[in-house]
Amino acid sequence: MSDHQQPQPPRPAGATRLQCRGFTGGRGETVAFRDLELDVEAGTVLALLGPNGAGKTTLLLTLAGLLPAHSGTVSVDGSPLRNGNPVAASHAGVVLVPDDRSLFTTLSVEENLDVARNRGGPTPRDLIEVFPALEKRWKLPAGALSGGEQQMLALARALIQQPRVLLVDEMSMGLAPIIVESLFDTVRRIARDHGAAIVLVEQHVSLALRVADEAAVLNRGAIVLRGRADELGHDAGRLERAYFGEAEPASSWSSS
Repeated sequence: MSDHQQPQPPRPAGATRLQCRGFTGGRGETVAFRDLELDVEAGTVLALLGPNGAGKTTLLLTLAGLLPAHSGTVSVDGSPLRNGNPVAASHAGVVLVPDDRSLFTTLSVEENLDVARNRGGPTPRDLIEVFPALEKRWKLPAGALSGGEQQMLALARALIQQPRVLLVDEMSMGLAPIIVESLFDTVRRIARDHGAAIVLVEQHVSLALRVADEAAVLNRGAIVLRGRADELGHDAGRLERAYFGEAEPASSWSSS
């Protein structure tokens, strides 16, 4: 984006932002997920749940273009993405927060944000309003931050890129519950205030369902349960059966 270009306004809530059709992928010839049909609206959070090895992280990496899909299509705001092209995905507004955070540990908080910034977009200082705890760490190297502060920085670095689609992988890993709750609240605000469609992969099921609008359980490469997050949160039996692969795969899913 040049300095003369204006950022696109958030898409109205209710408009489909991320769409997958017949989406199949994996690592090499190994299939991790197959024939997925997903719609995630602007300004909403989809909690993607499931046991270890279900294909959740592989799905996020494929959506971000870091792994090529075997078949199917992905569209952002109605425009198809080029398969296996992370640069094209980034230009379309798809931003991944990986489970290892992938920070530049020798660079300061400010420098980590500055290198991710889109020209003409928000400045690093603009992110302090969303992440005030980072201000006192502004000049420290990212490697000197606590785990919670590093996760804040990873989210801030994603937000400074003005994501249309934000993919967050295992945000709570290794963090204290009180810090996790604060981070989940921030994710909710990013969806609400910035119009991002968020796909949240998370093992902390209760918190994920609290922050999400919709939830889906991925097991053995297929979506075996889907629905409103608040409804699934009150039906522990259905969730448990889905985790153990006792539910029938769903042929399609929509956030409407």
